[in-house]
Amino acid sequence: MTSQASAPRMLTAVVTGAGSGIGRAVARQLLVAGFSVALAGRRPELLAETAEDNPAALVVPTDITDPLDVDRLFNAVRERWGRLDLLFNNAGTFGPAAGIDEISLADWNDTVAVNLTGAMLCAAAAFRQMKVQQPQGGRIINNGSISAHTPRPRSVAYAATKHALTGLTKSIELDGRPYGVSCGQIDIGNTSTGLLHGAGISDGALQPDGSRRVEPTFDVDEAARAVVLMATLPAQANINQLTITASGMPYIGRG
Repeated sequence: MTSQASAPRMLTAVVTGAGSGIGRAVARQLLVAGFSVALAGRRPELLAETAEDNPAALVVPTDITDPLDVDRLFNAVRERWGRLDLLFNNAGTFGPAAGIDEISLADWNDTVAVNLTGAMLCAAAAFRQMKVQQPQGGRIINNGSISAHTPRPRSVAYAATKHALTGLTKSIELDGRPYGVSCGQIDIGNTSTGLLHGAGISDGALQPDGSRRVEPTFDVDEAARAVVLMATLPAQANINQLTITASGMPYIGRG
């Protein structure tokens, strides 16, 4: 007598900054890929737009800089689905355009709070859940930036936090090995989003020589597909770092 195979388990994910841009595109593509997805962000109306009434989407308004809010987010996931398979740590801000001698301490702290401390809080909450659930393990993907490798002029807070995020990614990957928790980072250059346009990059970005140059961009759905590729690898494989940029953007030879 042969035993009947059990149905495949539904995978679950948390996406921060899911109300717009890369977060929205990734959340929607994860839903298409069969994930149940918790959508986290500060503006519930934008999260609801991302969800599009999909029954596999859970809207959880969250300020990732608030530890209590972060705990509520991951508690909601555990109560709804019982486990967590993926965190896409995406929420972030460019911060002010300023040199090291110009940036205020308040602006510096605000950028660090979102880009680094918020990512740490979410990763810590996800790690704790992945460590104790059965079956054990999961995957964390941090949204870095090409500025984690090559900064832009007058972006000191953003560049510093994105460099630090790389250290966070590598530390999580090492600490997660005994528990089946893997961590990787995607560094995206010039995907077309509101955040990119708000920073003026597509209208004439400041170059190291002081000139301004309109830089090429690429569709946000292509960046989202790269994240889904990382997310859907078998547990035995992990992409530690992936860089995807608009073709022809001044990155490899930024000068």
